[in-house]
Amino acid sequence: MTNGPNRIKAVENVFEIVENGGKLDGCRVRELADHMDLPKSTAHIYLKTLEDTGYVVRRNEQYQLSLRFLNVGGQVRHNNSLYQVSRNEVDDLARTISEVATIGCEENGYRVMLYRTEPTGAIFNNASTGEYTRMHWTALGKAILSQKSDEEITEIADRHGLPRATEHTIVDRDALLDEIETIRLQGYAIEDEERVKGVKSVAVQVESDSETPDAAISAAGPKHEFTPERIQEELLPALQNTANVVELKTKHY
Repeated sequence: MTNGPNRIKAVENVFEIVENGGKLDGCRVRELADHMDLPKSTAHIYLKTLEDTGYVVRRNEQYQLSLRFLNVGGQVRHNNSLYQVSRNEVDDLARTISEVATIGCEENGYRVMLYRTEPTGAIFNNASTGEYTRMHWTALGKAILSQKSDEEITEIADRHGLPRATEHTIVDRDALLDEIETIRLQGYAIEDEERVKGVKSVAVQVESDSETPDAAISAAGPKHEFTPERIQEELLPALQNTANVVELKTKHY
């Protein structure tokens, strides 16, 4: 990371170690040092400090992030008003359609998976609650983008890029803007194997006020089960009804 006038490099290093430690899912000092191009002694000092503060645990000579991060994340989500008003509604949606139902919002140009539920028999794509990912990969993210101006979308694309997840991912900015305009006109977003092969998703926006981040609700499942007829006749009405209830609850929270 580049040092700026108001940045502390040691703090940046700590959070980079935390992020890489999570991706590696447990590592030895040498493995982390090589992964981050750090001296082994420096990596050891950071890991030992994190261990002493309880945010890293050591098992069989491997360092892993501790469950204290779950505690912190849980507190952050619990204090989020959108989560509070939408959780039960998303659960009801999932039971109604027997598919994965999620609600997500935007933060710093990324889609954040605020809550998801997994009905019995629903497809599972290993996306975890709290996951940050690219907006253009998912129906949820594209529905969120549709609430922004073209200038804001361009700024996000320029800042984070449009990397490819599958052969179906939109990777051209103009093509993305065209897709977003279609979403605005039709009132919903479709994800068709753009992030995970075999998975299709549909999402609608959740209208928010100035104090609530842009958000959307989605349903995801096997591509062959998300036919145009089912999307129009079953999924979109259920999604829109849920979004309407969440919007109403948000205004009175």
